[in-house]
Amino acid sequence: MPKIIPTNKARQGNRGWQVLLVLVGALILAAIVWGGVELYGESIDQNASQQGELAD
Repeated sequence: MPKIIPTNKARQGNRGWQVLLVLVGALILAAIVWGGVELYGESIDQNASQQGELAD
């Protein structure tokens, strides 16, 4: 006869605030990195256009 396991004990872990905090933290970290890359890309683009104007 198979064991009957209640659904609340069959889960591997509780979903809670810890998972939400990790996901939100990762999203914030990704946004910070994206912003840094955007700023770096803009500075490279401005330097390249200024050098092109000087060479003409």
